[in-house]
Amino acid sequence: MNMNENDVNGGPEIAQYHQHEIVIIGGGLAGLRAAYEAATSGRDVVVVTKVHPLRSHSVAAQGGINAALGNAIGAEDDRWESHAFDTVKGSDYLADQDAVEVLTKEAPQAVIDMEWMGTVFSRTEEGKIAQRPFGGAGFPRTCYAADRTGHNLLHTLYEQVVGKGVRFLEEYFVTSLVTEGGRCIGCIAMNTADGSFHGISAQAVLLATGGYGRIFARSTNALINNGDGAALAYKAGLPLEDMEFVQFHPTTLYGTSILITEGARGEGGLLFNNKGERFMKDYAPKAMELAPRDIVARAIQQEIDHGRGFENEYVHLDLTHLGAEKINERLPGIRQITMDFAGIDPIKEPIPIQPGQHYSMGGVACSSAGRTPMDGLYAAGEASCVSVHGANRLGGNSLLEAVVYGKIVGRTMADDVSQLPEGGMENPGDGKDTSDGNIGEQYSLKAVQETLEQERSRIQNLLNKEGTFRIHEVRDSLQRTMFDHFGVFRDEQTMVLGLERYNELKDQLQKVSLNYKGREFNQSLIHLLELEYMVMIAETVTHGAFLRKESRGSHFRPDYPTRDDENFLFHSMAYLKNGITEIEYAPVTLGKFPVKERVY
Repeated sequence: MNMNENDVNGGPEIAQYHQHEIVIIGGGLAGLRAAYEAATSGRDVVVVTKVHPLRSHSVAAQGGINAALGNAIGAEDDRWESHAFDTVKGSDYLADQDAVEVLTKEAPQAVIDMEWMGTVFSRTEEGKIAQRPFGGAGFPRTCYAADRTGHNLLHTLYEQVVGKGVRFLEEYFVTSLVTEGGRCIGCIAMNTADGSFHGISAQAVLLATGGYGRIFARSTNALINNGDGAALAYKAGLPLEDMEFVQFHPTTLYGTSILITEGARGEGGLLFNNKGERFMKDYAPKAMELAPRDIVARAIQQEIDHGRGFENEYVHLDLTHLGAEKINERLPGIRQITMDFAGIDPIKEPIPIQPGQHYSMGGVACSSAGRTPMDGLYAAGEASCVSVHGANRLGGNSLLEAVVYGKIVGRTMADDVSQLPEGGMENPGDGKDTSDGNIGEQYSLKAVQETLEQERSRIQNLLNKEGTFRIHEVRDSLQRTMFDHFGVFRDEQTMVLGLERYNELKDQLQKVSLNYKGREFNQSLIHLLELEYMVMIAETVTHGAFLRKESRGSHFRPDYPTRDDENFLFHSMAYLKNGITEIEYAPVTLGKFPVKERVY
């Protein structure tokens, strides 16, 4: 496995080169589902992940996964067409309807596949997979495993992928993609443990790194969700799609921003302001607490802003009427969270909640097959933008997207690799084969070696740099700026101030220095590299939001409070050109569901 040893800056540092047919960056649900599919097709697969796969953020998904199975009472007539309509309507008609059709048609089999692999779903009395109501859905179609659905799905897939013999490079941080002749041919990764650099050649590279929620101050996302995959693609010249559409979950635990699943409202939880009113009657009189997330989040924030919140900070989510038996059976994790982190037992007291960033609708632009505009590079899961969520994602569709499109892109990569010339890519360079997977003598390592040396030099410069700012100062200011100026509500004056502050932070990033200069377990260096990604991604969000002069889904502007289909029924595409973000627009793929007013 160790192919070259180099001495850099007087210290021992090993440069290792690997070759695999398929490299998957990210060990969450989308990445593992793709790995399973590709490995089942006989391909040589390695998963590169900056944390152990079972620490991926997919493990935190609580409420469930959507599929038109028709198992719930009253849902016997549910079909994929109903699921598709709800998804398109929930997206405020910005979702591509052909992609939504794929998602919803494949949903039942995707859930059954996970059941066959061993996922333990909650059951009806008849033994069928149980389904609960979720916001914006015409039928109760959200399959669940109590309130630990993502946990169960991720553990199941990890066991299956390990059984397939897929290799893992755990706690490796990817610093760059490798491109040659307009094609992605691998990546460069740094081993967190010893600081060694690894050049990984591949015939197909998948970005499955999750979202970019941690650019915001209040977020349900894990600390690792910094937009790594989107930033890697963006640096390589690929467009990022719909980055201004950021979902704020209505119910996060006050003081910690820990997610309180939509399943709590699906099971009958009620929202109250400080006057004891179920205020959702004023915002979504039919759907009430089960309106889509963007509507409920704005309603809660308005109640707080207008003085009807408790301590001017939060409202109450009341589960007490559900009773101890139902809460312990269907929401045991939520009860544990509120007891551990708020000192509240939801069986006896309401839960203090407020909106917090939750999901990234935007990501790397790709097709329904997972292909990006660059040959050899693919994307799936929250890192991607297919687009099936448009301007607002319905609860239960994120886990679904991960397993459906993870499966599809795994098959796509396997098929694409099988059609390449034996031994690697066309027009190989003069690199020597040093393959882990023994792919063939022809595969070029020259571009990988050159990129590795560039990355090693760049990161050594970061270690050597002396500056006046610390990582946490810039990161915390960025997160506050994004939440305060590009949060639940956005207007031009607020965003102008936010852009000014962002530009100051961008300059400060160049003046950040590290106290610890060593290579081994240098978490400060990892945090600095993540901060670079965060600042890069934040620019695409801010520019997209400022230029979109309308309100649509999660993007709400009080100065432009209506949806403008004539000028903005388009996807925004952010490109990095000469170091500057430029926004272009691309058409939305419409279909059987005509664009109309979105009412609940």
